[in-house]
Amino acid sequence: MNVLKNKTVLVTGGTGSFGKRFIHKALTLDVKKIIVFSRDELKQYEMKQEFKDDRLRFFIGDVRDKDRLYRAFDGVDIVIHAAAMKHVDACEYNPFEAVKTNIHGAQNIIEAAIDCRVEKVIALSTDKACSPVNLYGATKLASDKLFVAANAYVGDKKTS
Repeated sequence: MNVLKNKTVLVTGGTGSFGKRFIHKALTLDVKKIIVFSRDELKQYEMKQEFKDDRLRFFIGDVRDKDRLYRAFDGVDIVIHAAAMKHVDACEYNPFEAVKTNIHGAQNIIEAAIDCRVEKVIALSTDKACSPVNLYGATKLASDKLFVAANAYVGDKKTS
C-alpha cells in the first residue's frame, strides 16, 4: 500500500541526510508534490540541481517560525518532521537554541498541522530520547511527548 500516492508531502529539515534519502525514495512513488522545508538556502539550491523533478518545491523556513509553517502547510496532506538540532556538542553549548528548535519547533509543527488540517504528522525521534543523559536527548524526549499528547488536542480535526 502506497500511503504517499497522490499526496502532498512536506519534509521539515528536508535538506538534511534523512530528508534527502526520504525525498529520493518518495520521488519513486506516485507522490503528488514534495515540499522541502529548511533554512539552508545553499542545500536547497544543490538539491534543485541534483533532483530536477517538477514535483519538488523548495520553501525557506525555520520550525521556530510558526507563521511560516502556517504558510508552508497550506494544502499539505503529510508532514515528515525531521528538522532538529542533532549534534550533542552543539546542543550542550547552545542549550537555549536546542530548546527553541527541538521543543518549541515541535509545538509549532503540532499547532500548524492541526490548524491547517494536515492528515498525518510523522516526527523523527532518536534512541537518545528513551533515557536521556544530555540536553539533546532531553529535548527530543520532550518533543516525542508533545507529539504523542497532541493526538488528544486534535478534537474534531483529522490530524494524527
